[in-house]
Amino acid sequence: MESRIGELAALGTAICWTITALSFESAGRRIGSLVVNIVRLVMAAALFALYGWAVRGMAIPLDLPSTAWVWLGLSGLVGFVIGDLLLFQAFVDIGARVSMLIYASVPPLTAVLGLIVLDETLGVLGIAGMVLTVTGITIVVAKRASEAHAPTRKRARGVLFAFGGALGQAGGLILGRLGAGRTFDAFAATQIRVLAAIAGFALVFTLSRRWRTVAPAIRDAGAMARVGLGAVFGPFLGVSLGLFAAQNSTAAVASTIMALVPVLIIAPAVMLFRERITMREVAGAIVAVSGVAMLFW
Repeated sequence: MESRIGELAALGTAICWTITALSFESAGRRIGSLVVNIVRLVMAAALFALYGWAVRGMAIPLDLPSTAWVWLGLSGLVGFVIGDLLLFQAFVDIGARVSMLIYASVPPLTAVLGLIVLDETLGVLGIAGMVLTVTGITIVVAKRASEAHAPTRKRARGVLFAFGGALGQAGGLILGRLGAGRTFDAFAATQIRVLAAIAGFALVFTLSRRWRTVAPAIRDAGAMARVGLGAVFGPFLGVSLGLFAAQNSTAAVASTIMALVPVLIIAPAVMLFRERITMREVAGAIVAVSGVAMLFW
């Protein structure tokens, strides 16, 4: 089991991100997704500082070399800022279902980038598991893809944004793995990614003149509670576990398991939001979980 610690961490990431998705969806409806993004990162930065002070004796990981700061900073900008902004715009243009259908390309994109940048390869069983998992996820998220209606130009833009979001997620993970190596503390490394992302979003808010939307959002106690929960299970625990997974497994396998969120979210969506579940979604979930099981062999 110890030899599968990377895969287990990736599964933990998927569970954390499921909680995060539910929290941020609710908060985003109240205060807007852009505000949620920067507030969650600031909250996470505070958590990382507390962790660093308590566990490592320093609030900021100044002991990491400058090259690590560069790669991890780029990872934060590519993954947190560019990737998330593109994906959220895709949600607006073509809807969450179609966007997540395209976003299911993250594992194969990560596999290709991992091969090029990190010289990581997958065996036959790993490739089969990845294909089976992505197929199951696709079955789940494709349920209402045919119902999406949008002008042709807007639909084409949305598809490009969704693919850009997927490429940002894959690229962010590879850059993070490149910066953190196999041994750096995953939480300290993720802290650098978060600090870079805060700087990136601060620039976005300044250029778009959106700072005035932050103060009213902070006064919404209900939204802040949801953002706080999402910050704990998202940037702090989830992303750190994801980087730890990439350090102790291949990036492709880690990203495949982490992509299970659309499957894991089915049960809480039914229990919390009374959403109906179809046999197609059940079948897709079974296929995806079977693929993940292969990755543990």
